[in-house]
Amino acid sequence: MKGTVGELGEFGLIRELTSRLTTTPAVRLGPGDDAAVVAAPDRRVVASTDLLLEGRHFRRDWSTAYDVGRKAAAQNLADIAAMGAVPTALLLGLVVPAELPVTWPTELMDGIRDECQVAGAAVVGGDVVRGDTITIAITALGDLRDHEPVVRSGARVGDVVAYTGWLGWSAAGHAVLSRGFRSPRAFVEAHRRPEPPYHAGPAAAGLGATAMTDVSDGLVADLGHIAEASKVRIDLRSGLIDIPSQMNDIGQAVGIDPLQWVLTGGEDHAIVATFPPDAKLPARWKVIGEVLTPSALPQVTVDGAPWTSKGGWDHFGDPDEGR
Repeated sequence: MKGTVGELGEFGLIRELTSRLTTTPAVRLGPGDDAAVVAAPDRRVVASTDLLLEGRHFRRDWSTAYDVGRKAAAQNLADIAAMGAVPTALLLGLVVPAELPVTWPTELMDGIRDECQVAGAAVVGGDVVRGDTITIAITALGDLRDHEPVVRSGARVGDVVAYTGWLGWSAAGHAVLSRGFRSPRAFVEAHRRPEPPYHAGPAAAGLGATAMTDVSDGLVADLGHIAEASKVRIDLRSGLIDIPSQMNDIGQAVGIDPLQWVLTGGEDHAIVATFPPDAKLPARWKVIGEVLTPSALPQVTVDGAPWTSKGGWDHFGDPDEGR
């Protein structure tokens, strides 16, 4: 498709974007009216929202528009799954410069649509605005299906801590890209397109998870939210965390302990949860720690000691901090 966003115009762009969408049975009324209508059988709607800003959350020289779309949808849909809910719908707010080629937002929408299909959701509406910097605002919705939400404040002393998904892969990929390389490809792709285990959130709720979150800001930081909300201490055992040999190789090449990526990297959107000690966890869940009585130590420790290395994503900090 040729031309720029400015040449196509607002309504032309909206028509082009919405023509690429698919739907699901949960969508009773999709794009085209003042608002969408999405079924909520549970009568409770789980909702989450996020922003992605060019230059801070993505770079066009590192990621295609399709990559950015997959990532934008994934990080929002993962929040729904981390509540124990099933993703149902997504709303998109998009700010783009007039001189941007039309192919960029259309490929972005293709990525968002395809990631929604992976999670079982659909794009149901949104808005586009002209602006100087590409900004993507997404609101995701989900359905609890008659289950209670799994919140951060439910962890209990004696629970085990387990995760499923990837840890540290996105941060390792960021390190590779930062040094001008494009391989190992698996880690670069993990940074460009995270693969949250959407099914694991509702499944964890069914397994009796007492608290849960997705790993967006780093394992230590995100478990810190659970520890604070639950008023407990969480201790991680580094020896229980799998670090792939290729990640070790990347760490050696760039002079970084890969454990730092695993503990503070974020953006993989793995699901981490606390479970009763007698919970029967499937093999895909890896136990990496336990919930303890609070003490004078920080609320999250590693091998019984504070984790003092710099890391963890902060939207108001250095864009490369922890990466």
